[in-house]
Amino acid sequence: MSRFDDEPPAPPYVPPPSDAPAKQLRDLGWGMPMRWLRAGLGDFFASAGLGLFYGVSFWLMAMVLSFVFVNKPEYTMTMASGCLLVGPFLAMGLYEVSRRRERGEPVHWIGSMLCWQAHWRSMAMLVGVLIVLELLWGRAALVVVAVFFDTGFASTNDVIGAIFRPENLDFVLAYMAVGAGFAALVYAISVVSIPMILDRDTDAVSAAIVSMEVVVSHPGVMIWWGCLISGLVALSLLLPWGLGLVLVGPVLGHASWHAYRGCVQWLS
Repeated sequence: MSRFDDEPPAPPYVPPPSDAPAKQLRDLGWGMPMRWLRAGLGDFFASAGLGLFYGVSFWLMAMVLSFVFVNKPEYTMTMASGCLLVGPFLAMGLYEVSRRRERGEPVHWIGSMLCWQAHWRSMAMLVGVLIVLELLWGRAALVVVAVFFDTGFASTNDVIGAIFRPENLDFVLAYMAVGAGFAALVYAISVVSIPMILDRDTDAVSAAIVSMEVVVSHPGVMIWWGCLISGLVALSLLLPWGLGLVLVGPVLGHASWHAYRGCVQWLS
């Protein structure tokens, strides 16, 4: 008999407690998105000058995208990726304004525009993931077009014409299914992750996981919130020159901060 047979078995390994801040997902009611919007509207009017600056920035990005779509539709997804790189940094400035107002701190232009500097590593990783998803989305859309149309589209009018032809319903459904899948993934990853990085200085992976947990735990309310965002942006673009985005953009940015605060409660 070996001498090791008389030794007691080693105790099971118990990992040490995590030093990561403890969180709790809040219960969400159907009326919460409207409450977030009202809070965002209050933040906008409290700092209207800053809000209009960000609103004009969002509007300029939308105008560039529309110009590219009309004149060079093949570059639309590339330009959208560029906007996806700039957009989160602009939105982060709005989150900073809401964060400071919530804490009763003074709001500064420079602080709002440079708040991302302390979190640039996490932001860069998260934006990189979003850009990759955007490029994959564009590639998948091109594959759908290639499957249904061998010759592709020569102009924007060809795209619009294909959408409204009854015989192309299967193409429209496939194109929308691909777009909806990628849009849902991008939304789930980013809905609360960027304000969370600003608030807690977490890494991009942890922020994205928490964001997806929020969507999975309250799918109905978060789908309603996503539809509300999409609907308001669409309505704002129906105004002449899409000028409604100058107001809707910053209000939704502020509201997104309140959505994060309404979804996630930190216990430490």
